[in-house]
Amino acid sequence: MKTIHKFALELKDSQKILMPGSAAILALQVQHGEPCLWALVDTEQPLVTREFITRGTGHPIDDLAHSYIGTYQLKGGDLVFHVLEVV
Repeated sequence: MKTIHKFALELKDSQKILMPGSAAILALQVQHGEPCLWALVDTEQPLVTREFITRGTGHPIDDLAHSYIGTYQLKGGDLVFHVLEVV
């Protein structure tokens, strides 16, 4: 069955999230002060581990291949973070 699921992001440099392998990221937004990803998932697909990195504006990013997911702001825009998936 296909449905949309929410995945909370932690405020750290790198994190791994279990989600169905075919999950398509739809949005990155802040909800109740917490960054979250929303993805279209097929609940009948096996789970895989996907790795996401978070970097502040001006912070270095390694040379691994990345796919840009989105940008979010905290504290009224004082903190700006960019989320990428390691591919």
